[in-house]
Amino acid sequence: MLPLARYRFTFRMAAPLRLPDYAGSLLRGQFGASLRRVACMTGAPTCEGCPLRATCPYPAIFEAPAPAEHAMQNFSHVPNPYVIEPPAFGTRHIDAGGTLQFGLVLFGRAVAQLPLVSFALQRAVEGGLGRERARGVLERIDWQHAAAGPATPYPAPQAFVPVWQQGDGAIAAHNAHLTLPASATHFTPERLTLAIHTPMRLQQQGKPLRPAALTPRKLVADLLRRISLLADFHAGRPGLVADAPALVRHAETLAHQPALRWQDWSRYSSRQQQEMTLGGAIGHWTLEGDLAPLLPWLWLGQWLHVGKNATMGMGAYALQP
Repeated sequence: MLPLARYRFTFRMAAPLRLPDYAGSLLRGQFGASLRRVACMTGAPTCEGCPLRATCPYPAIFEAPAPAEHAMQNFSHVPNPYVIEPPAFGTRHIDAGGTLQFGLVLFGRAVAQLPLVSFALQRAVEGGLGRERARGVLERIDWQHAAAGPATPYPAPQAFVPVWQQGDGAIAAHNAHLTLPASATHFTPERLTLAIHTPMRLQQQGKPLRPAALTPRKLVADLLRRISLLADFHAGRPGLVADAPALVRHAETLAHQPALRWQDWSRYSSRQQQEMTLGGAIGHWTLEGDLAPLLPWLWLGQWLHVGKNATMGMGAYALQP
């Protein structure tokens, strides 16, 4: 079992809210700023050099520090244990009185910080979003779970169930874990489609790969690397993907039929003080062949996403047998 859960936050907006085409960057930025405000005890301008950095939940969630040494390689940064899943691409306007809904995936030790994370998101939206600083009130938090069973080794995520509603004193207890399905031998499709609904940005030597250059090997390599690093740094599970090199080689045996297009979107980077255009592949990507060894990890990727900027919701997909 892995500590991993998806939540859906519903806010009732008191004023009209204008969103960019893709709101992942906006929501991530507001979340990070609010989390730092509610978690920081020193008021230091940066986390660097802070005597409480090792125990503070803010860097553990939002600015995961890279280790000085690691068996795999030396890291300048490691993946953070959360994913913001914004409203559907193209959602531009929410009327006053309407609802803003978005998802949040937490992994590893971050799962235990759900009350703090929820409080930070609540404060962020209460303080106002977007240029108009549109305010909203948190109405409910729902939790989604899926567990593999013997007849369906790759079940679709189940319906959301409420764990907190306005007026509740605390978030209700729930089993915030996923049971990773074993490699299926009794029920494995020979054809599986990834329905990619936010830009999937796989990169080679720092440059994004266009749809024509994507391969099953690259997809599996990037996905397994992300899963391995998250498990190692945030769940104390080094070696979760014990046979990663062999699995990457196995991915080379798969045939594939991509039906993908490139989707660009723009965001303003406050760190670089400029507008940035990001993009990735969206559409359908069908894999064919012996999928049994890869199925557990492809299944898990539905929660963790894959590729660059996964924390702001990019690289989201659902499996379609």
